[in-house]
Amino acid sequence: MSTRIDQLEKFLAEDPHDPFNLYALALEYQKSDSEKARTLFQRLTNEHPQYVPTYYHFGKLLLEVGERTVALKTFEAGIHQARSQHDSKALRELQAAYQEAEYDE
Repeated sequence: MSTRIDQLEKFLAEDPHDPFNLYALALEYQKSDSEKARTLFQRLTNEHPQYVPTYYHFGKLLLEVGERTVALKTFEAGIHQARSQHDSKALRELQAAYQEAEYDE
């Protein structure tokens, strides 16, 4: 019986250029292996900086592992991408996450 991670790894191997495959795998790893998730989110921001959903979840992961400064920079990068793509919903979510992280010390 294959696990969800196995299935997502297979999808990624079949189409390594689709950012969604990498994103879905990172989200799945976020549940059990924060370091692996971090590596995948970092890869996403490097290879697919225009993939806006990455920034919210990557920033939240960074907050969970105590890297507030890096999380704020990640949210800022996502805000920039969302603005440039006129994605108002993602922009609002990223701004709210940024503000929450900024004031939660």
